Amino acid sequence: MIQELCRQQWDLYVRKSHQIEDRIVSIDQPHVRPIVRGKAGCPTEFGAKVIVGLVSGYAFLMKADWNNYSESRSLKQVVEEYKETFGFYPKTILADRAYPGRENRLWCTSLGIRLSGPRLGRKSAEEKQAESKQIYQDGCDRVVIEGTFGVVKRRYSLDRVMTRLPDTSMTSIAMGFFAANMERKLRLLFTPEYGWALDYDFDLGELVIFPRFPDVPAIQ
Repeated sequence: MIQELCRQQWDLYVRKSHQIEDRIVSIDQPHVRPIVRGKAGCPTEFGAKVIVGLVSGYAFLMKADWNNYSESRSLKQVVEEYKETFGFYPKTILADRAYPGRENRLWCTSLGIRLSGPRLGRKSAEEKQAESKQIYQDGCDRVVIEGTFGVVKRRYSLDRVMTRLPDTSMTSIAMGFFAANMERKLRLLFTPEYGWALDYDFDLGELVIFPRFPDVPAIQ
């Protein structure tokens, strides 16, 4: 590991560059990659990049990787996994802005899936107004997944994953979402007034997708 780190640093010095493939930022966790986000106060994040699907209030870990993959290229894989799990395609996908590209939108349309975001092509004034209302409503409906990430970070330790190996770190991330789902299930079961109604009055046709990055500390 030290030899590889020295090789990378020497290569950067010789080429007078600041970029190199599979750059090591932590000797303790060489699998962790820097992910440039450009956010104020935190331009770069370190950790696993995950895609989480929120179905009927339960969080499903659809994809997780240590590399900075393209979210838009992962949509088809996520939707196919949804079909394999539930037996049918979702009727609606409320996705982040990284997903609704032209190719993904046409693919979803061919399957009868409504993908959130502005539609392709020219629209009349009435269509624009209706589309704006739908986009606003989709944004409101997708807010719930932000709360899910906040819960798993604050209450289930995903704000600081302490495991070091790539496999054990992924297990910790998955267990965080599993624990959150179990807590939701128990809360619904033991709410006598309306728990059963909430538990079984679900629409499995709606899938909320949003990329997120559980923070795995990179020890310099």
